[in-house]
Amino acid sequence: MEVEGMEDEGSSSHSELPHSDDLQLAEQESECLESSAPVENVFVDKKAVDKLTEGLLSHYLPDLQNSKRALQELTQNQLILLDTLDQEVTKFRECNTLLDLNSLFTEAKIYHNKLVNIRKEMIMLHEKTTKLKKRALKLQQQKQKEALEKEQQREKELERERQLIAKPAKRT
Repeated sequence: MEVEGMEDEGSSSHSELPHSDDLQLAEQESECLESSAPVENVFVDKKAVDKLTEGLLSHYLPDLQNSKRALQELTQNQLILLDTLDQEVTKFRECNTLLDLNSLFTEAKIYHNKLVNIRKEMIMLHEKTTKLKKRALKLQQQKQKEALEKEQQREKELERERQLIAKPAKRT
């Protein structure tokens, strides 16, 4: 529709005297058109082109500016969302680190309890070995005493046997 309007305006401007710039444009267009395909020569007034350009811009420019603002706002919101997402990822990493620390502390507590139990067992074993050593020493001393008493008993018996053996009487 706008092309038809341009042709109509072009024909009305044809009756007016064209400017030298318009003539040059027309000649260039006609050369291009002649080389590609045979088409009617159309002369377009510069004022008409300016008005059409102005109308086209006034029609689409507000929508384009609104779209530009909307895109800028979306971009800004996207950056905010990315920043928020990064913060959430950092929080999750910290939570995982805390979970790791908690598991380490739990594991350390378990091993501490094991060490305490081993220490108690070692103290108990030390006490038992000390008692066993004392008992072994007492038994050894008792055996030595019994052996000494046996030896003394045997010596007494030997001495008694010697005394019981008849001795020749002395002649007087």
